[in-house]
Amino acid sequence: MATYKEINGTNIEAVSTDPANPVTGQVWYNTTDNVLKGAAETTAGAWATGGTMNTGRDQTMGAGDKTAALAFGGGYPAKTETEKYNGSTWTEVNNLNTGRRNAAGFGTQTAAICAGGLDPTLAIVESFNGTSWTEVGDLNTARSAAKGVGTTTEGLVYGGYTSTNVAVNESWNGTCFSEVADMNTARASLGGAGTQTAALAFNGGPQANVGGAIYTTESWNGSAWTALSSPSNTNTAAEAAGSSGSQTSAIVFGGSIYASSGPNARTELWNGSAWAETTDLNSGRAGLGSGSGGDNTSAIAFGGTSNTTATEEFTGAGSPLVQTFTDS
Repeated sequence: MATYKEINGTNIEAVSTDPANPVTGQVWYNTTDNVLKGAAETTAGAWATGGTMNTGRDQTMGAGDKTAALAFGGGYPAKTETEKYNGSTWTEVNNLNTGRRNAAGFGTQTAAICAGGLDPTLAIVESFNGTSWTEVGDLNTARSAAKGVGTTTEGLVYGGYTSTNVAVNESWNGTCFSEVADMNTARASLGGAGTQTAALAFNGGPQANVGGAIYTTESWNGSAWTALSSPSNTNTAAEAAGSSGSQTSAIVFGGSIYASSGPNARTELWNGSAWAETTDLNSGRAGLGSGSGGDNTSAIAFGGTSNTTATEEFTGAGSPLVQTFTDS
């Protein structure tokens, strides 16, 4: 097989943003960050350090993917700040109309939904069009700590916390939410992945710091939830973790494990039937933001514990991993 060098020569291209889909052996100079970068093949999944957020935030929400992400809300008191990410740099854009934390976020960088959240417990939903946020149809059940998946025209929001954990499930058609079949297990601060008609729910737990996080996984087919049997349990029970992917290819990372000494760095991959551990985050964190959709070969983690501004990007085994070259 020909190498990148044999096909493209040795000239180094100067670009303002990293290539969206670099190939192994490709090298470029990022003029925004003023660094030399390249893509190397990974033998195992790996997390790499990404750009620094402008506003540190815990219990934040997100949408998009690691090359085109959106972060919104979070923090205490609850923030309205929204930022977009181009794979290397975060840029501030127009704020949410209502400050909130621990809401459900999903969609893409240019078409996202933010539903519910705190403080106080909200039913308010806002839609982002790539430029600004607009209030749209409310949730039927006001709640925080729910999970959202899908798009701005076909979404699903499930689980969460009112005065207790709930199993409530609502379907979004671009205009309004309708209640559909509940989950089998009530859970808050849960992980999830997928679409309006093919979703996963996993992990989660009590809202208060009393332990008892959940291992189990459920699958949604557009009309009903099915509790999946072992080995579908995650290896680590946690809540307030980051998650993204599809019903057959998902990833979960970080989270709180109250029996332990603090936020966790674990990362697990779902292949449609079982969870497997892979390389940890570089730093443990909970209440972090993550992307939406995609699969388990690519993910982004931002914000989280102690209102960090840190970003990490995950690349799955065998995929090109972007690295920064230094003179050390």
